[in-house]
Amino acid sequence: MHPPSLLERSIEAYATVTERDRLERLRELAETLSGVRILHVNSTATGGGVAELLRSIVPLCNDLGVETDWLVMDADDDFFEVTKAVHNGLQGSGEPLTAEMKAIYREVTEANAAEIEAEYDLIVVHDPQPLGMLERLAERMPDAPIVWRCHVDLTDPVDEYRAFVSEYTDRIDHGIFSRTAYAKTIDVAETSVVYPSIDPVTEKNRSLDEAELATERDRLDPLSFDEPVVTQVSRFDPWKDQFGTLEAYRTAREAVPELQLVLVGGMAGDDPEGLELYERVAREAVDDPDVHVMTDLPDTTVNALQRLSDVVVQKSLREGFGLVVAEALWKGTPVVGSTAGGIPLQIVDGHNGYLVEPDDATGAGNRLVDLLEHDERRTTFGENAREHVRDRFLLPRQLVDLLEIFVEALERNS
Repeated sequence: MHPPSLLERSIEAYATVTERDRLERLRELAETLSGVRILHVNSTATGGGVAELLRSIVPLCNDLGVETDWLVMDADDDFFEVTKAVHNGLQGSGEPLTAEMKAIYREVTEANAAEIEAEYDLIVVHDPQPLGMLERLAERMPDAPIVWRCHVDLTDPVDEYRAFVSEYTDRIDHGIFSRTAYAKTIDVAETSVVYPSIDPVTEKNRSLDEAELATERDRLDPLSFDEPVVTQVSRFDPWKDQFGTLEAYRTAREAVPELQLVLVGGMAGDDPEGLELYERVAREAVDDPDVHVMTDLPDTTVNALQRLSDVVVQKSLREGFGLVVAEALWKGTPVVGSTAGGIPLQIVDGHNGYLVEPDDATGAGNRLVDLLEHDERRTTFGENAREHVRDRFLLPRQLVDLLEIFVEALERNS
């Protein structure tokens, strides 16, 4: 186990983007949690939404006076092959779960649990990867509530993977899910639904002035913003359906021949499929000079790209929540997204974007055309988009929800 390096953060930085009452509520909750030590555990410090969330949540909790640590598991490729299979299985497909896979999982999780020496009053484990640590942690810290934050789309899990995870969830005191439907899939003693959120003051989401936008525009050359641009930002993962997005782009290009597509993705440290899928997508797009496949862009460049694009698309087949949708909406860019997972919570169809069925690439392409050919509608949708995110999907709201759950869990265990 190892702690990631984190930048210091101040809750006052959010005073211009959220209500003062919400910040005061955070301070009240922090005072209630004074003297409490909290640990977050996950499997990667880079790539993906969980790591991004923790990079904001952990330092902000400490700024508020709630002593909070974050430890990342140490594991090899064999373990991450297993946990990616578990992830895929929980999202509805995957290879058979073998005895060898279970043994690898147990060995690595138990070894990581043994490395935690400090004492904590509450432990938060994220997604399936650390669940195998719970028995040892519960033995060492029997009075500490264990909270499971599940970020996975549990709409239709494969039975054997659901059963595997359920072997560990009886040790959980409280489960936090991103949608009500997910909470009904796996038995947990107490559950809450907390929508994830974006951090509006990070490099990826902060406001950019005209000079910064111009610099980033030049960095994105040969992409031309004098012609229409559609962008998808997501990990290179089969569930994100970059191939379906390519199909939607080709449909839209029949009506908008000058259209360009940008597929941007990072590589999560715990996802062994990422590089392989990136290479497959790049090969598929290599003969079209108007398709730009990019990886590991700086956050400021992603920020600018989401602002400069005419439309953002997120045609996921499964999606725990899909914070890249809120990122684009916050920047005033309408989104064409699928009805998978938490995307419909963010897109109000016909108000700040459009929704299509996950496998409807043609429908997605037609919705892109609708927005690209109607400038006034696209502008109106963009204006609606930012306010929708401000009300529902910014970090201070999520942090209030989490701290309220922590207070309740500690009170129940006292």
